[in-house]
Amino acid sequence: MRYKLRHQTIYSYVNSVDNYHSVLCLQPQTLPNQICHNFDLSIEPSPTKVYPRKDFFGNIQHYFSLHEPHKTLKVVATSDIEVLPKILPPISSITCGEAREKFKNEQSLKIELLQFQLPSHFIDWDEEIKSFAQDCLAPTKPLFEGVSQLSTKIFKEFQFKSGFTSVNTPLKTVLKEKKGVCQDFSHLAIACLRSMGLAARYVSGYIETLPPKGKPKLQGSDASHAWISVYIPEMGWCEFDPTNNIIPQEKHIITAYGRDYADVAPLKGVIFSSGEHKVSVEVDVIGKEN
Repeated sequence: MRYKLRHQTIYSYVNSVDNYHSVLCLQPQTLPNQICHNFDLSIEPSPTKVYPRKDFFGNIQHYFSLHEPHKTLKVVATSDIEVLPKILPPISSITCGEAREKFKNEQSLKIELLQFQLPSHFIDWDEEIKSFAQDCLAPTKPLFEGVSQLSTKIFKEFQFKSGFTSVNTPLKTVLKEKKGVCQDFSHLAIACLRSMGLAARYVSGYIETLPPKGKPKLQGSDASHAWISVYIPEMGWCEFDPTNNIIPQEKHIITAYGRDYADVAPLKGVIFSSGEHKVSVEVDVIGKEN
């Protein structure tokens, strides 16, 4: 599939902002199954210079600063992306317990995966989260099957409810209320896996959403999306989408990988001002067959 992607963010400030520094993580990656043919960034007011760079995880980021007073900041990222069919390798029969032992005893794996096994900014766990995961990730259960079961469990037991949580809502609240959005469900799934000594990372990107049959697609109706990637020995990194209970394929566009949302937030910034601000985000993912 070929996609035209447009991600617009507008910040409106009550009081004028005199200085602003920002890091953007908006450029989709080029990977074996995904090609970013073109990426364009438009920023108003226009900064003197935008600096591209790769972060520790290999994601493409852009840094800029503004030193003129402004009450509105508009960032528009447009991309032309091609997503190719993914061929899943043969399903490994390795169990959760066997994988955990490999991660402990094989030095190269331990070095590569440790950062995706430890607590991170938005991901921690307690006995409740561990208990929630135990039936899916028992030591004798095949790891791929267990992750699939965990994804299904979250999909069936939790309600997708936009606005119920924020980025800072604790996972304990998400688990108790059984409500949230893709970011919450991905964080919860990763916490479950890490609590069992397994390795999982956060994937940020987009998913094409289709309108009801016979209805036009509303502008700005798509949204950024999140899912998970789990390391399965003999298979490598495998992706799962607990929000939709599917294996990501051609409708999923990958922007970045990290330990959690904090590593891959679309926009992070520091402002020099006072008073409140509002933010508006619109995303359009328009797909067409190659």
